[in-house]
Amino acid sequence: MHGPGDVRFFDGVAALYDRFAPATDPEPIWTGLARADRPVDRVVDLAGGTGRAARAVTAAADSSPSAVVVDASDAMLRRAADRGTPAIRGDAGRLPLRDGSVDAVVVLDALHHLPAPGAALSEAGRVLRPGGVVVIREFDPDTLRGRVLAASERAMGFDSTFRGPDATADAVAAAGLDATVLDRGFAFTVLGTKRGSH
Repeated sequence: MHGPGDVRFFDGVAALYDRFAPATDPEPIWTGLARADRPVDRVVDLAGGTGRAARAVTAAADSSPSAVVVDASDAMLRRAADRGTPAIRGDAGRLPLRDGSVDAVVVLDALHHLPAPGAALSEAGRVLRPGGVVVIREFDPDTLRGRVLAASERAMGFDSTFRGPDATADAVAAAGLDATVLDRGFAFTVLGTKRGSH
């Protein structure tokens, strides 16, 4: 789950979060989901807060998958539910989901908040069906904007640890998934694919 300080912060800002959070660009998420080696019918928005990624996933025009948010902040989950997004309270390092029960896991702007990202990625791999994907959208601390963002989060008291695209891909591979960096820049996307028979 998020670090305790991060959870307290998100509990406190939940009512205003969607008003001030940057708009979600759905294209990198859709691009990642399109790389799955299986139909994507069920998606988890991991550490998804108010469900920004879940709503981007379900806004796809053709045969949209279902999506559920898993997060540690009760207040953020209430906001997700208020917006019609199914939400479950859970720890990213111990997901309340069965093995091989979902087709994709999306982690949007959240991996840097998790105190045990390796455990979260391993759990994402566990709940994926073969051919499923993890799509991670994060910020590169080696860019100028990334350095400013990392410093801002430290100043706000977050326990954030930002990693660049290659380090994120290495963490995905260490979780037993085939890792690919899909794009680079201030915001980047890393894909993890679970291999095996369908």
